[in-house]
Formats: sequence, C-alpha cells, structure tokens
Amino acid sequence: MTYFNAKNSSALLAAAAIFSGCSLAPEYERPENPVAGNWPSGEPAGEGVAAEIPWTRFFGDPRLRALIGCALENNRDLRTALLRVEQVRAQYRIEASALLPSLSGVGDMSRGRVPADLSSTGQSTISSQYRLGGMIPSYEVDLFGRIRSLKDAAFESWLAAEETRRATQLSLVATLATQYLNERSAAAQLELGRQTLALVEEADALTRDRYAKGVGTELDLRSAEAQVAAARANVAEYTRQHEQAQNGLVFLLGAALPENLPEPLALARQNLVEDIPPGLPADLLQRRPDILQAEHVLRSSNANIGAARAAFFPQITLTAFGGTTSADLDGLFKAGSGTWSFAPQITVPIFTAGKNSAALDVAKLQKRMDIAAYEKAIQAAFREVADGLAARTSLKEQLAAQQTQVGAQSSRYELSLMRFKQGTDNYLSVLSAQQDLYAAQQGLVRSQAEYLVSLVDLYRALGGGWGEDGDAGRVAMQVLPPEKILQLRKS
Repeated sequence: MTYFNAKNSSALLAAAAIFSGCSLAPEYERPENPVAGNWPSGEPAGEGVAAEIPWTRFFGDPRLRALIGCALENNRDLRTALLRVEQVRAQYRIEASALLPSLSGVGDMSRGRVPADLSSTGQSTISSQYRLGGMIPSYEVDLFGRIRSLKDAAFESWLAAEETRRATQLSLVATLATQYLNERSAAAQLELGRQTLALVEEADALTRDRYAKGVGTELDLRSAEAQVAAARANVAEYTRQHEQAQNGLVFLLGAALPENLPEPLALARQNLVEDIPPGLPADLLQRRPDILQAEHVLRSSNANIGAARAAFFPQITLTAFGGTTSADLDGLFKAGSGTWSFAPQITVPIFTAGKNSAALDVAKLQKRMDIAAYEKAIQAAFREVADGLAARTSLKEQLAAQQTQVGAQSSRYELSLMRFKQGTDNYLSVLSAQQDLYAAQQGLVRSQAEYLVSLVDLYRALGGGWGEDGDAGRVAMQVLPPEKILQLRKS
C-alpha cells in the first residue's frame, strides 16, 4: 500500500473531480418521425389537444366519474405499476449514490504473535493494535463516465416506469369507461326487450280475443304466441348480459360497488365530448405515454453504450482512512495517536478475451432494437388515432341513418297495428312490422354504444387528459416536470 501526503492527496482528488464529468455515451438524437405529417382522413388539427380536456369533463355521467375515481384508488394493476415506479426510482438512487464516496465508521482490534526467528529482538512477541476512525472503503473516480452512464440509464428507466404507470392508468380508465358503456348498452337492450314484451303481450291478448270471437285465425294466434316467447327469451338474454357487465365493472374497480353512487344516465344521455381536436401526428410524441416510455428506454440504452465504452479505459479507485491508532485501548484518545492513510489504485484492462468488445456490441444492438420499438410505438399510435377519426365520422353518419330507420319502422308498426285492429289486415303484417322495428331499435342501441366507445378510444389514442387537472398522468403520483428532468440529466 502506498501512502501520500495531504498535498498530493488533495491534488489527486481535485483532478478526479475535474475529469469525473466526462462521458463516453453518444449524444442522444431522437429518431425521425416514421409517420406522415397529417392524418390520412384529412382531419384538421384543430385548436387545443385532447390532453387539455380532463376526464372529469370528458365523461358526462356522474356515476361513471365516481367509478373511475374508485378504480384509480383500488385497481391492482395500477397499484402494481405504482410500486414498480418506486422500485425503479430506488434503483436510480442506488446508482446515483456511487458518484459520491461513502464514509463508514471503523473500529477494530488486531492481536498477533511473532515467532522468535522473525522477531527483530530474537524473542517471540505478542502485539495488539486498536483502531478507531472514519474510512472510505473503495471509491471509483469516474474519469470516463462509467458510473455516470449507469446513473443516466437508471434515471431513464425510472422515467420509463413512470410512463408505463401512466399507460396503465390510461388503459384502466378507457377500459372501465368501455365496460360501463357496455353495461349501459345491455341495460338499454334489456329495457327495450321489456317494452317489446309488453307490446307483444298486448297484441297477443288482442289476438286471443279476436280468435275467441271467431274473427281471428289460429295462424294469427300461434304467431302471436311465438312472438311472446321470443320476446321473453330476449329479456332473459339481456338480463344475463347486464348482470355480467356489472360483474366486469366490479372486477375493474378492484372493490365492491360503492354505496350512494349517483343514478346512471341512459346510454343516449352519456354526453361525451365529441369534438376532440386531434392535433398533429408529431404531437403524439409528447402526449402518448407508451411513446414516451419507448423513448426513455431508448435513452437508457444510449447511456449503457457509454458505460460499455468506459470499460476499455483504466479504472481508478481510492481507499482512505483517518482516525486514531494505538497499541493499547486506553491510548486511542491520547495526543499523538492520530493516523491517516490514502491508497489509490489503477486497473488497466489488458486482456479480457473479447469480453469488453462483446459487451459494447450488445449495448449497440440493444439500442438499435429500442429504436425499432420506439418507431413501432409511434406507428401504432398513428394508426389508432387514424382509426379513431375514421370511426367517429362513419359511426356518426350510421347513427343518424339508424335513427331515421327507427322512426320509419315505428310509423310502419303503428299503421300495421291500426289496420289489424280495424280488420283490414291480418296479424302477419303486424308481426313483420314489429320484428323489423325491434331489429332497428336493437341496431340503434348497438350503434349508440359503438359510437360512444369510439370516442373513448379516440380520446385514449390521443393521450387524453386523464389527470383531473387536465394534465395527462398526474393522478396518484406526480410525474417529474420537464425542467426537473433536464436538471437531473445534467447533474
């Protein structure tokens, strides 16, 4: 072990501090946007973005808003994602701590015997040594940025985990809203089935009365009976679907349905925000958590290249001790017992059998794979938004057409029933009109649900404002603001 005086030690520490800011990581450059600059449907960007519309305003049903709040507190997938963020954040703190030397308190005692043939006095001796003080066990001077690169990689992994948490939250809210709309659709179909059952039972009673009076035919009677049975089967089917949809809601909540929930609004009265501005495709890079997560992973891989490059260069470690030493325990605090030691060590890689080169190749290949994953995330987001815009336009037109169809079929049914009561037409015309009306009404309910779900999907695809304050992702855990991220990257 080599000892230096205080002047040389201070000079070495100063040099280490100067050069420790170096980094061999390549300068990060964001890959080019692999999608077109405009939406394929020619949709204008509009003013504002979806992230400026908080979900508390996007969803108009108070019951749905209450369910979303409950799910954000109790859903197990989201809870796991939150814990994962804390875990990766702790790992970042571990990596960052290596930039500073650790200081340990040391107190030890050694006792040994020296045989006579090795003793300078020619007699065997037994000696003791007591030591007490502070020690820097082993501090690596980060001349070539290896530790800093590992810290940067861990930092980006932390941010990636946070974006994964945001993506989980986004998916949870969208999935819960979709499930709720499915439950409202099943409730609408059930109510429609019950109304239809009441109508056909009324027609069945009229047919029986006409048959008993010898006016109607048995064919009309049996047709009415079959229609009642079919309506009862539909009611049973939609009752089952409604109960299963409610069970799906409870599962997503992660808890039992809260008491005193607001009364649900009908499917046609959900009042979701329809005019969602899509912005430009390039805006997705800063709004979609899955894209941001992929970019942070890419940045982490970029930093790992710096750590792999630093392995080719010398590694300097420092060990230091300062305190008191004495041959007797009671002499530790006497004058003149002070002692210190300072031991630098340099390790130069000479032959590693290609290990360092292979590690660098692995880091570079990982970065190329992460670039591909990042570009794929952008392309997937672009397609989801484009599909959402197309669905919003076409389903809105389809919904308007089906509303017109229901109105026409309703008038047809009323006219057929009136002619049947007047005896100018048989029951088959009423049966045909009623079946067509019921099918049109069912189709209208399905289209209403599909249109509302498409709005939720578009809102999600645009990275919607899932935070109550309109800031995407600041629910349950605060994400770092951009200026803080830049500060930590430079530190």
